[in-house]
Amino acid sequence: MSNVQPRSSSLQPAHTQADLERLVTLALEEAKRLGASDAEVSVSVETGLSVTARLGEVETLEYHRDRGMGLTVYRGKRKGSASTADLGEQAIRETVAKAFSIAGFTAEDEHAGLPEPDTIAREIPDLDLYHPWALEPEQARDLAIACEAAALAVDKRIGNSEGATLSSHQGLRVFGNSLGFLGGYPSTLHSLSCVVVAQENGDMQRDYWYSSVRDAGELEAAEHIGRRAAERALRRLGARKLATQTAPVLFVPELARGLIGHFIGGIRGGSQYRRSSFLLDAAGSQVFPEWMQISERPHLRKALGSAPFDSEGVATRDREIIDGGVLTGYVLSTYSARKLGLQTTGNAGGVHNVIVAAGEDDFDALVRRMDRGLVVTELMGQGVNGVTGDYSRGAAGFWVENGRIAYPVQEITIAGNLKDMYRNIVAVGSDVDTRGNIRSGSILIEAMTIAGE
Repeated sequence: MSNVQPRSSSLQPAHTQADLERLVTLALEEAKRLGASDAEVSVSVETGLSVTARLGEVETLEYHRDRGMGLTVYRGKRKGSASTADLGEQAIRETVAKAFSIAGFTAEDEHAGLPEPDTIAREIPDLDLYHPWALEPEQARDLAIACEAAALAVDKRIGNSEGATLSSHQGLRVFGNSLGFLGGYPSTLHSLSCVVVAQENGDMQRDYWYSSVRDAGELEAAEHIGRRAAERALRRLGARKLATQTAPVLFVPELARGLIGHFIGGIRGGSQYRRSSFLLDAAGSQVFPEWMQISERPHLRKALGSAPFDSEGVATRDREIIDGGVLTGYVLSTYSARKLGLQTTGNAGGVHNVIVAAGEDDFDALVRRMDRGLVVTELMGQGVNGVTGDYSRGAAGFWVENGRIAYPVQEITIAGNLKDMYRNIVAVGSDVDTRGNIRSGSILIEAMTIAGE
């Protein structure tokens, strides 16, 4: 249960949606006046407050107000883009003129242009993404301090902290193009996090916890976040090294999200048409075990990845990306779709709520099922090759013996190839993490190389 009470926001943006729609219309009309064959315009405003407390004192307090307009104009198959942070009418006209001029110098690209008219969003559903919070600095300070204090009170071995941070942001985006599309929506994002350090006999271990939501009323309680961060740091004390070996590996949900993220990167249209993906031409082939299902659900209410349309104004829609383990298609914008001779999937700007279907086993059941192996709770380094699929990351976590966590481990490396790792997934847990654009439970992989001493 949250201990915050959302109210109407004191960080209300200075511009309304009607204001931004007028600015987009102005830019489109100016592009047409100059002779552009087509144009698209995106404008956004954002406000926010962030407070970090460390060892009971406010370390940073930041307000921010951002605004900007980005636009692209077309002169046939030539395009020019420009942007401005000045939303005054004269500045907008000048920005359109710059983009129009740039388009006169660029090379023709047969795949350039606006989306097909029949792909444009005609209705904009209310996805319940806007929940402003009247967060005053004093309230933010008190919650951050309470979060950290709860962590420090768990155990005398929690002797240091990297702080607790409370953030509240709200924004408004409007997009329009010369096909007649004009629409926008507001959104909010609130988060509270805590990072602490546990110390014992010269050993120091850090860990964290956080909550991130659209509606501040759904934030985890500050004290719970603090305690969870402390408990996670304490359980890592006394970490050992491992001998080099091959064993099952269980990725906790917040790291399983990254595994799926590498898959999404491999099926992006840009990676496909550049011929630079470890999943090149994989559509229609078995990528995961036949029991796995991965879906995209852009219209989930309050979800962090929800959007009624993509960054080109194309309607987002539900789809099965992996069906029975088989890749059904790629993640495409209009441009990448044309390069591949396909149709846009409404993914210009990224995916929207990728969901890995959960299994029946919770985390503890997966540990029992693994019997002996490694639970990975932290990854380090960037050792992932998106072209070959080779995967090698520094890691820390826990060693499992006889279906139970035996002791913490550190200073190890886990390695494999993503194509093999995906095919060798044994189970997906029911412990789904909803704090991001990719939702997954823990993922158990049959075997990986673990390099240690």
